[in-house]
Amino acid sequence: MIDLYYWPTPNGHKITMFLEEAGVDYRIVPVDITAGEQFKPEFLAISPNNRMPAMVDGAPADGGPVVSVFESGAILLYLAEKTGRFLPADLRGRKTALEWLFWQVGGLGPMAGQNHHFSQYAPEKIPYAVERYVKETNRLYGVLDKRLQGRDWIAGDYSIADMACYPWVVPYERQGQRLEDFPDLKRWFEAVKSRPATIRAYERGEPWRNKPTITEESRKILFGQSATKPGAGA
Repeated sequence: MIDLYYWPTPNGHKITMFLEEAGVDYRIVPVDITAGEQFKPEFLAISPNNRMPAMVDGAPADGGPVVSVFESGAILLYLAEKTGRFLPADLRGRKTALEWLFWQVGGLGPMAGQNHHFSQYAPEKIPYAVERYVKETNRLYGVLDKRLQGRDWIAGDYSIADMACYPWVVPYERQGQRLEDFPDLKRWFEAVKSRPATIRAYERGEPWRNKPTITEESRKILFGQSATKPGAGA
């Protein structure tokens, strides 16, 4: 049994997409990041960066004690290796899938995240910051659109690269983007969206999706962290 420590964010959706695709038995343990549950000692024991998702595998492939994994990219790779699915077995195919997985965790996710922050959540709108991250998100969409020219999926067959990228494109309107400007990305986006496992994965997040996220207190929790005062205003 997999215990998935989860909240319905793009990084959380990545993992439920994999688990639903692979038919892995799992249990969601909600971590309300707006209430500071990511700072509880029991969560920090498996996710020292106080970020979700994190995962505990009660039946690791080596037959040993339970394994905990944090960071969404690492979780996707762990699950792909555990199940033997959604990661090419050949050297070149694996290399390509991992390139695009790391492209997402190092580029698309962080840049779109800053886009969300400065355009949606920052208490003061800073035009330079908004423009900077909207443009960088646009550039990254263009990189992915070019990659998808003549391809159904990012790296050969449907893989963890697609699962990593898709949730960060879902809020494209909030990111100031138009899918019509990226025809190959749009075609790919609609194909991922229509997969039954994707639909099930997003349905799993429905119980928590409409919970209010930004109050003055939650703003301090989400955006006021420091090394000495995690979850507190600076």
